[in-house]
Amino acid sequence: MNISTTYSMQQDSASAVKDALAQLENSPSLLVVYASVGHNINVVYETLSAEKPGVAIHGGTSCLGAMTQAGFHAADGVGLALMSFEDEAGNYGVGTAEIGADPVAAGVAAIQNAIAASGRFGEPPTLVWITGVPGSEEAVQQGIQSVIGSQVPIAGGSSADNAVAGEWMQFTNQGVTANNLVVTAMYPSTKISFAFHSGYWPTETVGKVTKANGRTLAEIDGRPAADVYNEWTNGQIEDHVRGGNVLADSTMFPLGRKVGEYAGFANYQLIHPAGVDEAGALNTFADVEEGTELILMNGSETSLISRAGRVAQTALNAGHLDPEDISGALVIYCAGCMLAVQDKMDAVASEIKTALGAKPFLGTFTFGEQGCFIGGDNYHGNLMISVVIFGK
Repeated sequence: MNISTTYSMQQDSASAVKDALAQLENSPSLLVVYASVGHNINVVYETLSAEKPGVAIHGGTSCLGAMTQAGFHAADGVGLALMSFEDEAGNYGVGTAEIGADPVAAGVAAIQNAIAASGRFGEPPTLVWITGVPGSEEAVQQGIQSVIGSQVPIAGGSSADNAVAGEWMQFTNQGVTANNLVVTAMYPSTKISFAFHSGYWPTETVGKVTKANGRTLAEIDGRPAADVYNEWTNGQIEDHVRGGNVLADSTMFPLGRKVGEYAGFANYQLIHPAGVDEAGALNTFADVEEGTELILMNGSETSLISRAGRVAQTALNAGHLDPEDISGALVIYCAGCMLAVQDKMDAVASEIKTALGAKPFLGTFTFGEQGCFIGGDNYHGNLMISVVIFGK
């Protein structure tokens, strides 16, 4: 296994791709590519295809830019980075399917296409790497798991743009799309290890969901959810309890759901309130079910900076690996967290670099994070960090 990660800050999209590819230190069989919507994604795809014909491509858009072991790569909303896998003894297949009106069926089709492309028919992958679309993550995951079961880790994130304007895109060898699920069925020749966490901690404030439908959280403890949330956060959304965007106001105060424990510590799936409607319901970036106990979580700039490195260290520990034992890592870091500490993102990248011993890693900034808790199951969450490590 030989992994190489490169980036380019060139503003011209074709030049950026050529610049990044020229820096590669291996001969790729798979390219994982993340670029901001400040680039012309069609040109990114066309240049990749022309420069590396026949190489499998898994691509998506990332908020503002990307990060690698060299730092945070974004300027004026433009950035591009890629990871190249050279693994002659492994197999990697990229599949895609339009999500449309049936995201469960899209999950089924995409993973079936990916396994077919890998050539490993009838064999579940070691890992599924996913790039989806905000809004349907739980359903596409359900579709994938109906094919491969719940024991295969699923990790990745939802494609993003720079302003939550619906401009996110995905791309593969089949072209550029706006509403497709992209998955790579990975059968690496080396072991993997992973972790899925956040930079937040639970408070003692707890309530029960008494009315909800999908991503509309209407009531907590029998009262309008926005009123309850505003009280919990000491007036954090005071000006928007009957309508408005609360995405930035709620970034440091997401809601959490306990989803098991590992080594005596609780695992929390985070739910990010995005807006409030006229009835006082919270609109969220993850599904909420009636009867769920929600916990108010709390974060800080310091925790968002340091936690990424700790998650990388946790992934190492879970696999009983040292930095010298690994080839590289894929990292998902929530775009909301990135925007909250944007001027400190080089420090975030440095924390990951320190944990991984300067080995190559590629990080993207997503509008939804997917990962597998150690000793647990696959989940979709918000404001989270997902790290997958590949051994030597």
